[in-house]
Amino acid sequence: DEIEAIISQCDVCRIALVDDNVPYIVTMNFGYSFGEESKLFFHCAGEGRKIDIIRKNNFVCFEMDTDHDLKRGDKACDFSMKYRSVVGWGNIYFITDEEEKKEGLNSIMQHYTDQTAFTYNQNVINKTTVLKLIIRTMTGKRI
Repeated sequence: DEIEAIISQCDVCRIALVDDNVPYIVTMNFGYSFGEESKLFFHCAGEGRKIDIIRKNNFVCFEMDTDHDLKRGDKACDFSMKYRSVVGWGNIYFITDEEEKKEGLNSIMQHYTDQTAFTYNQNVINKTTVLKLIIRTMTGKRI
């Protein structure tokens, strides 16, 4: 699937949140899992503006892009940028179950490394906030 191929090449994911009709965007490292339920995973500190907003409104939009290539032209309006991107919407949740936290962290680690097995310090697991975004819909773009 081309959307999954785009996601696999992206380095970061931008999450758009809304707090009392005010947009707020954060850039995060991520992992992903596709199947019956497509999911993105994130880890972060357990406090801050992002966390406060998610507690109030967990419906989010996400965006990621890759393969940027500037196409130069003779005139200013002849310039263009080629890229591939994915935009999607879904609900983001706090993971509290330890095994599901490890699943999320494994997903993140697998996205950035060529490894498949990871060990975690129990104290770190206990302190780490892991988020799961269940994707409702997404679309891809290639220019």
